[in-house]
Formats: sequence, C-alpha cells, structure tokens
Amino acid sequence: MTGTAAESERDGGHLAPQPLSQYALLADGERGVLVGPRGEYAWMCAPRWDSDAVFSTLVGGTGVYLVTPAGRFVWGGYYEEGTLIWRSRWVTDDGIVECREALAFPGDPHRAVLLRRIMPCRNAAARMSVALEPCAAFGRHPLRDFSRQAPGVWTGRAGELRLRWSGRFPDPRQTGAGGRRLVTEATVEGGTSLDLVLEIGDRPFPARPPDPDALWRATEEAWHAALPPLDGTVARTDARRAYAVLRGLTGASGGMVAAATTSLPERAEEGRNYDYRYVWLRDQCYAGQAVAAAGDTALLDDAVRFVTARLHENGPRTAPAYTVDGQPIPDERELDLPGYPGGFDRVGNKVGGQFQLDVFGECLLLLGTAERHGRLDADGRRAAVVAADAIARRHDEPDAGVWELRPRRWAHSRLACAAGLRRVAAAGAHGARAAEWGALADRLVADTAAHCLHPSGRWQRSPGDPGLDGALLLPPLRGAVPADDPRTRATLRAYLDDLTEDHYAYRFRHGRQRLETVEGAFLLCGFVTALAEHQQGHEVSAFRWFERNRAACGPAGLYSEEYDVAQRRLRGNLPQAFVHALMLECAARLGRPWDGE
Repeated sequence: MTGTAAESERDGGHLAPQPLSQYALLADGERGVLVGPRGEYAWMCAPRWDSDAVFSTLVGGTGVYLVTPAGRFVWGGYYEEGTLIWRSRWVTDDGIVECREALAFPGDPHRAVLLRRIMPCRNAAARMSVALEPCAAFGRHPLRDFSRQAPGVWTGRAGELRLRWSGRFPDPRQTGAGGRRLVTEATVEGGTSLDLVLEIGDRPFPARPPDPDALWRATEEAWHAALPPLDGTVARTDARRAYAVLRGLTGASGGMVAAATTSLPERAEEGRNYDYRYVWLRDQCYAGQAVAAAGDTALLDDAVRFVTARLHENGPRTAPAYTVDGQPIPDERELDLPGYPGGFDRVGNKVGGQFQLDVFGECLLLLGTAERHGRLDADGRRAAVVAADAIARRHDEPDAGVWELRPRRWAHSRLACAAGLRRVAAAGAHGARAAEWGALADRLVADTAAHCLHPSGRWQRSPGDPGLDGALLLPPLRGAVPADDPRTRATLRAYLDDLTEDHYAYRFRHGRQRLETVEGAFLLCGFVTALAEHQQGHEVSAFRWFERNRAACGPAGLYSEEYDVAQRRLRGNLPQAFVHALMLECAARLGRPWDGE
C-alpha cells in the first residue's frame, strides 16, 4: 500500500476486517488493541475496556492507526517470549521489516501509551506508510484541533479524548474531510529504527513526551516481572502466553474482562454476538483456579480481591458480571455501524439482570482455593459466608445457568454450588459452619440426583431436559462428586459419544441438527474434556484432547470462544479469557498426576 493509498483508502479492502485468526492482541490491563496483518490497529477502546472505541474498523467504524510497508509484502508475526509485545513481520520486495508493537505496561487507567518501533532486518532500507485517524465514540468524533507543538510532537483532540503523537518521522499531512486523517511516509535505513509514540487519554498529559527507549525498557521489565516461569507445565511457551493474555486482560481493580471486543459473531447472520468487555465473575474464578494450579498467586489475589468486593457489596443479589470498576453493566444497545461481517454491532449486555446460581459456587471454589494457598484474609472469609448463605437462600430458584439460557433448575448450577461448599468447608477456616456447608452440599447433590439423573445413570441438564451438557463435566473436577462415582463416569462416557467429534467438543444439542451446523466447537469444553480424561487416568486421551484444542488458534496463539471446524476459523469475541484459563489449567495439571488442586 502506497502513501497515496493511505490517504484515500478508508473503508476499502485494505482496512476491511480480517479473519479473526489474523489478529494479535496488545493489552496493558486497562484496555486492548487488535493488530491486523497490515499493521492496522483495527480495534481499541479508550480510555478503558468498556469505553467507546477510538479505532473501530473491525466493526465498520472509521478510526484506525496504520503502519505498513509501502509495497508488496507477505505478513507474519510473533510475541516476544513471556510478554504481549508483538512483532509484526513483513517480507517485502526490498527485504524484511519488523514493527515492534506494545501498549506501555502496566497501564494507566486514564492514559494509553502505544509504542511502535519500525526495524528493518539486515541492511535493506524499509519504505513505510503511516496513517493515523483517531475517531472517538465509534467514529462519531473525528480528529480536531491538530497542531505541531514542537519538532516531532503533534497534539489534537477526538471528542473528549486528548492525543499526543511523537517521533522523528516526517511531518504528517492532514487528509480527508476536515483533515481527520494524518498520513506520512518514512524510509528507515537498515540497522536503524524509528519510534512512534501515541498517547491517548482523558486527562492532561505530562509536560514532556515520553522517552521511547525508557518506555520499552520499563515495559519489557514489567512483563518479565509479571510472568511466572510456569516450570513443570506442558506446552510451557503456550501456557505462558495464556497467562500473559490473562494478565493483559486484568486491570488495577483486579477485574479481568471476558474479552477485549464486542459483537464479533459466533455464527454469521444468526444474531449471537455480545459485548464481552466486562468482568464475568465465573470467568474470573476459572482464571484464579487455573493460575493457582500452575503455582501462581498474583492473578489469584486479583481474582479474590475483585470477587470479594462484589460479594460484600451485593450479597445474595450479586450479579454474574460487572464493569471493571465493579459497577452494573449498561443495558444492551445497537450502534449505527455495519458491525463485523455476519454480526450486528452491539454494546452493553443483558447479563446484569440475570440470576446465575452457579456463580456463587464458583466464587466459593475460588475462595476455598485461595484459603488452601494461604491467600485469603478476613474479608475473603466473610465473603465466603456471604456466598454460602446466598446458596442456602436461593438454591431452589430457577436460574439462567452457565450458558445464560431461559431460567430452569439447571443441574450444573446446583452441582457447582455443592463443589464450592465442599471446597471452602474443607479449607478449614470456618469452624462450625464447615459442617453446615458440607451438609448443604450433600443435600444439593441428593436433590439433583432425584430430579436430574437420567435413566442411563448419567447427569442430565435439568428436570425437564434429559440432554447432555458439557458443563456437567466440571462439577466432578471440582469435587462435587468423586471421580469414581458411577454418575461421573457415565456422564463422561455419554458426553464423548454424543457431543464430541474428532476431539472437538460441543456444549449441548440444538434439536436434531448436526453439531457443527449450529455452532462452533466450544474450546472451553474441549479443555474441560481433557481434564476429565486426566482425572479418570486416561492420559493418552487427555493429551489428545489437549493438543487438538491447543491448536485451534491463529498465528498469534489467541483463542476465541468457538472454533468453526469446517472452515478452520475462530468465532466469537477475541481473545476469550476463560478459554485461555482452561488451556493454562490443562497445561498445569497434565504435567503431574491428578490431584484436584
């Protein structure tokens, strides 16, 4: 793409959305960027995860930040080990050029700092085209008040956001309606580099632009300090990348967003697209347990801190999900944008109005795990009492369940609560309450068996639904019932026979249609199946499940919620945190005999 093309092309083929497998994630805990194969920043919300987007070509908006070779190229890229520092790599007619990409880490909630360093490989010069078009509020507020403040320093506004762009590159030209797009070209000689630093925030910036060398050093050091070695895990490099993703999605509040994006369709033209830029308590509990299994406590502490605060604030009315600041999630609304192809662009989520009983069980599993690792304080123990009392009070109510469906008395929800009660009771810090909670867990399992045990001896989804469900593999893994319980083994056997194919796993059946024609393989279920086989001592099968689902990603190693087996495509929001969490847990547990911890 030439500099002239960078000026004229806004919504054309070059900046059109790409298959999700082609994107990499930059994240600093407070917000994230999706980087496409042509060096386009196609998605970023600022200043926070759930703010409006300033770069939104991913969903049909106009904001973008582009650094790309001026001529033909073949794309590639990779993460630097143990970080979310991405290297875009292009093989051109003139040679090879890389662009080092990162959000300065850890992030400031009010100021994003985007680092880009163009680095020709070997001795060939690189001709690069650069375009910056910030458009706040999903494209409604383009660049304004743009001016040169000093040599190599430019400032402007986009809506309520402030911008400062600095670097030793040629002065950009303003193009497009109202001068909304900035373009420039640069030739970077072999053996040298060119830095571009873009700051975006909702508060005044420091007086001087940041020094890129200092920012790169600080970001590298912070990532290396944040990532544990994860020795003893299988697929250690991928396990550390999964951990890096979870860390990148976790902010200063301790909350971990479910994904960086909104409205990426799970199935084209079917309306199943949702805003996941919020903190689902269940997903955060999965992540906390996964990192604990891998021997880490930093993200476990973050999860406990966020979950404890929500339980204390909301008690038995604790919602399934919150904003990163612990506030209620806004109602769903549509944007006046085309959306990602096949989707319908939406922000907000209806989950805040749901009751999901299993969330209380997952919270207890997290808190019990923290207690066993010596990471639970008095506030956390009181939060466990809140969650246990909520289960005692509400376990007979129909709930939306793990898949957020029409309220029923879902078997998984009640078994998850039994598992949580057993875990926190066994942790040994609650005295007489432990016996009470153990008895309540027994009653929940007995009641579920009375109403949700299939004639074949396996668990079924609900009293009125005899079907299988991938979620029913989880409670035995967490201790609701023993691994050698006949119901555990019968459920696993039936699930493998009916809801899996070629080592891909699905949630549940949708009528009589073929599994893959209704939704993609659910990667969470694939990793859960690996754990279930490992628990049963079927090690070869466990590794087959792990490797099959570990490969269901793009070049960046990121996982979405679903995987379209026929087309080998990622489906749904990206990256999906709970998939990375279960991948990490598998990597930790498969490296040793099953111990349930």
